[in-house]
Amino acid sequence: MGLIEKVVGGSATTTALGNAAATVAEVFVPNATKKMEAAHDAYRAALDEHGAEFQYVRPGLFDRFVNGLNRMPRPMLALGTLGLFVYAMIDPEGFSRRMVGLNAVPEPLWWLLGAIVSFYFGAREAYYFRTKPVVAAAPASVDDNPALSEIEARRAGA
Repeated sequence: MGLIEKVVGGSATTTALGNAAATVAEVFVPNATKKMEAAHDAYRAALDEHGAEFQYVRPGLFDRFVNGLNRMPRPMLALGTLGLFVYAMIDPEGFSRRMVGLNAVPEPLWWLLGAIVSFYFGAREAYYFRTKPVVAAAPASVDDNPALSEIEARRAGA
């Protein structure tokens, strides 16, 4: 038996004293585990409520139209850039006049255009990043890890 058990008088008494100390301590410092569990429960409830709103979504004509518009910028930018190369080869003088016109655009307007394009593609990337399914990594076997193989070999030899 341990010294504390001898002084206090048995394991049941020691357990009761430990529980009493934990209860008194929670008066001054909140239980971090219970706080985390409550925050997680609130988060799950909010997610479930948000998911229930979109459970039976049937896109209408306007929603399909907007989804189609949202799919257009990337192909339009790619095809537009290729079109500029073709236009430069077909009409070099007209192309250079228009490029001089672009040179007259003030710098803050270029910054604004860059911000809009960056936020558009950044939001798309963030959306796909958030909706990507999480695949759990397969646990490493002893054969794949030289350090674990060495430990297992020592245990087998001992």
